Amino acid sequence: MTKAKSTHTLRRGRIFPEIQWTEEQKAQWNAEREAFKQRSQVIFKQVQPELIRTHYNWYMAVEPESEEYFLHEDILLVAQIAHQKYPNARLHVFRINETGVCGRI
Repeated sequence: MTKAKSTHTLRRGRIFPEIQWTEEQKAQWNAEREAFKQRSQVIFKQVQPELIRTHYNWYMAVEPESEEYFLHEDILLVAQIAHQKYPNARLHVFRINETGVCGRI
C-alpha cells in the first residue's frame, strides 16, 4: 500500500505579526518595567547584606506583590520554585552579590 504525500506547506518566517507600538505605549511599558524592578530591588536591598554572608552567588527570585523571595543555587530552579507558589506572578531574579547581577558588560 502506498502512502499519500502530505500537501501541508511548512510556513517560514515569524509566526506572529510584528507588534507595532506607539512611542507612548513603549514609554508606558518601560515605566511599568522600571517600577516593577524598583519594587523588587527594595526587597533585595533589605536582605542583601545578610544573604551575601550566607548565600553568596546564589540566586534570589522576588515576588514584589507579596514581598516574598526564594533562594537557590540554580537560576532555573529558583524560578521554578517561585512559579510553583505563584504560577501567574511576575518575578525578578537577582544574583546575591554586591551588584545583584551575574557579570559585567
